[in-house]
Amino acid sequence: MSTTAADRRARSGLGAAVAGMALVAATYGMARFGIGLYAPRLGAQRPDLAAVLGWAAAAQFTSYALAAAVAARLADRRPRAGVLLAGVTATAGCLGVAVASDPAVFVIAVFIGGMGGGFASPALVPIIDAAVARRAAATGQSLVNSGTAVGVIGVGALVPLVPSVGAAWVLMALVCAVAAVAAWCSARAGADASGRPSTGAPPAPGPWRLLAVPAVAAGIAGAGSALIWAFGPLSVTGAGVVGVDRVGGLWIALGLGGVLATLTGVVVERWGRRRGWCLCSGALALSGAGLALSVGTGAAWAAYACMAVFGVGYMGLSGVLVLWSRQVWPDAAGAGTSVLFIALAVGQAVGSAGFGAVRDTRGLGALALAAAALSVLGGLTALVRSRRPGRRDPRPETRRE
Repeated sequence: MSTTAADRRARSGLGAAVAGMALVAATYGMARFGIGLYAPRLGAQRPDLAAVLGWAAAAQFTSYALAAAVAARLADRRPRAGVLLAGVTATAGCLGVAVASDPAVFVIAVFIGGMGGGFASPALVPIIDAAVARRAAATGQSLVNSGTAVGVIGVGALVPLVPSVGAAWVLMALVCAVAAVAAWCSARAGADASGRPSTGAPPAPGPWRLLAVPAVAAGIAGAGSALIWAFGPLSVTGAGVVGVDRVGGLWIALGLGGVLATLTGVVVERWGRRRGWCLCSGALALSGAGLALSVGTGAAWAAYACMAVFGVGYMGLSGVLVLWSRQVWPDAAGAGTSVLFIALAVGQAVGSAGFGAVRDTRGLGALALAAAALSVLGGLTALVRSRRPGRRDPRPETRRE
């Protein structure tokens, strides 16, 4: 490859990574997780919706899993179609939330909006692999995955600037649409620069047993993460630790912590995916303990600290899942990512419904302890070896355990 061609490839890869990060920021940080962020405002401005916030969170995680299942069949073969579906569903969902006052309509809108991330992540994995040089692929994937943190910071900044829930969600819909167009265009440019045009043939997935352990670990850890995603701000503001007018700061702290997830690729390359997963799971468990501490003592600093640690842990976990799928299913990384993210979303759906059902009858300390225990269990599960004796994984990266 000539120097000019290499420079063109580098620019195209950077553009694809930035556009992908923007799409993840819009579909995850805004359309998906914005529900938990705006929960206090939604409950205050639209009281009829307060009773269904837990079910809305579960519906969102469920729709995400369904979209990821569909994306598993088209991500590696038609990634641009996945990007388009991500933009359409995220935009429609945000617009639905902006106008919804009826609980049923609200849950349906959240369900549709939750699909955006399920389509986006699996589609972006092959797009980035095609556009970014192989030596920088892990860093590129981590950069894209950190978009969730960027989106959360953006929504956190919107809370004090745009007090109206309707106006805020209309603005988020616009961001989703623009980000999808940018990612769609960069995907075409990245494919042209990569020199690897798609043959249209379906990718060949690897042995399913290689995804069994990370899928189970993702489901368990996902259930533990649901407490903060769905009820973190409600718990803190309800206890009077942080005022409703300052709840955006909690999510900005989460997003700033999540920016560190850009280092996930480096961590996995040096320590291995299993140790990297355990490290991130430990951060999730620590964040649950911090939430209980902040509510129990009334310490605002503990609330902000626990959200920052949670951001590091959760964004890191999802980044490890992307890299894990690329290592064990190198020829079908998009499909592998779908499988693992489905497992994560199923765990989150179960956790959201479960925590929502008992949070009025159980103290936050008990719920935080349960969430921390699930996070620890999810981390330990990743240490289970799924390979048969005497068998080796097909690529050198997979031997870094």
